[in-house]
Amino acid sequence: MAAHPAYPVGLRLTGRRVVVLGGGQVAQRRLPALIAAGAEILLVSPGATPSVEAMADAGEITWERRPYADGDLADAWYALIATSDAEANTAASAEGERHRVWCVRADDADRATAWTPATGTSEGVTVAVLTTDGRGRDPRHTAAIRDAVVEGLRDGTLVAPHHRTRTAGVALVGGGPGDPDLITVRGRRLLAEADVVIADRLGPRDLLAELPPHVEVIDAAKIPYGRYMAQEAINHALIEHAKQGKAVVRLKGGDPYVFGRGMEELHALAEAGITCTVVPGISSSISVPGAAGIPVTHRGVAHEFTVVSGHVAPDDARSLVDWASLAKLTGTLVILMGVDKIGKIAETLVAHGKSPDTPVALVQEGTTAAQRRVDATLETVAETVVARDVRPPAVIVVGEVVRVGPHGTA
Repeated sequence: MAAHPAYPVGLRLTGRRVVVLGGGQVAQRRLPALIAAGAEILLVSPGATPSVEAMADAGEITWERRPYADGDLADAWYALIATSDAEANTAASAEGERHRVWCVRADDADRATAWTPATGTSEGVTVAVLTTDGRGRDPRHTAAIRDAVVEGLRDGTLVAPHHRTRTAGVALVGGGPGDPDLITVRGRRLLAEADVVIADRLGPRDLLAELPPHVEVIDAAKIPYGRYMAQEAINHALIEHAKQGKAVVRLKGGDPYVFGRGMEELHALAEAGITCTVVPGISSSISVPGAAGIPVTHRGVAHEFTVVSGHVAPDDARSLVDWASLAKLTGTLVILMGVDKIGKIAETLVAHGKSPDTPVALVQEGTTAAQRRVDATLETVAETVVARDVRPPAVIVVGEVVRVGPHGTA
């Protein structure tokens, strides 16, 4: 057969018969995409992997538990031949030729009439990579190219301009705990497409350096307040930039709704008639302890964890936290924004029944290159914070899980 390049095409298989021969690992990898394409799938195989069997149990495919038989490909539009029986594969391939059914062969690509490209998707775009001819096919190479293109589209390093008019609006993006690699794929893509980025101090700063020169970056802490309170000024800036037809990203540390005032901003935008997208982020309440070797839950140690804000002292009339009840819990307590109040918090927890020997860990600048962990107990934490010069931002973990990890005696 001449080594002509394969002709790339997208098959529309909705409601059309597809036959899969063999229920092993190849079928397990290929079936989800065929199911997603809406194909009517017949699996012919004496056995199947647990994952493939689950697809049949769920009614996503029809499974006939038997070997291949001549006639199985009749009326099929497409076939995947992936049995462990070479003779059956050859016979099925020949049947495909007779019925003019495009057949992929897992055991012998040279004898196939179709090849499966390395595919990936990003925001409604499917990337499919094939070699240009029948010689020197390297599945790992094509997969690597696919991964590079898809990753570039997702994280914004490969930017393809939109030629249709974009709808102006605001995206509230949770930037994660600080490490720029811990922002979500969607958040990073929206950053790459932004005209204006209004960033929090605790947002992942390294991401801002990657933005194109035309992007206006605004430090939320430096927005002129004038007749506005700080949050009102930020809301006003979001609304005004969006009204100018710009794509605006509000980049926040952690998750927009975990002590991030995201809902206040969402309400303000909704009242102004501005379209808003919310992109969840990885909360520092879970990720920072994890990065420091502390699981917030652990079998036999903690069956629950509670996250509270420590920016208001327990004896402050504005506090909404029931510290007395928290002291009675046996699980993990995670305190955000509580470094300067930790002495009073520890004193209150002990006064309501928590053991003074309860371990405490303070993780400063978690997930970043400057991360450090300082351990103490409720009895010693106030003096430890001063002696070790622990400063915000730091996540405080209270509970026996502090001793679970390999660094429980930092």
